[in-house]
Amino acid sequence: MSLVPIFKGLSDPVRLRIAHLLAQKKELCVCHITDALSLPQSTVSRHLNTLKNCGLVLAERRGKWVYYNMARTDEITAIADMITNSAVSDQLLQADLANLKESTC
Repeated sequence: MSLVPIFKGLSDPVRLRIAHLLAQKKELCVCHITDALSLPQSTVSRHLNTLKNCGLVLAERRGKWVYYNMARTDEITAIADMITNSAVSDQLLQADLANLKESTC
């Protein structure tokens, strides 16, 4: 397995935050991620598309919503955690998880 697509996918702080949320919650709808990150749906969808194209996440459409989960969870989560711990503030990641709990889509 080449690490290049993984590092490309995780090279953006927003994508790291998305990977962190998916690693914690296993599966999330776009609306939940949008609420958790306080970002526009178009921005979140663009980042999710990049993660999907890099083989980091899987998508499943259910009705009008698309649900995402991590592909190859163990190895990608380990890499994402290592990068996230040095690139994104722990307070920001905790705020994302708190916002996720309040999400009501």
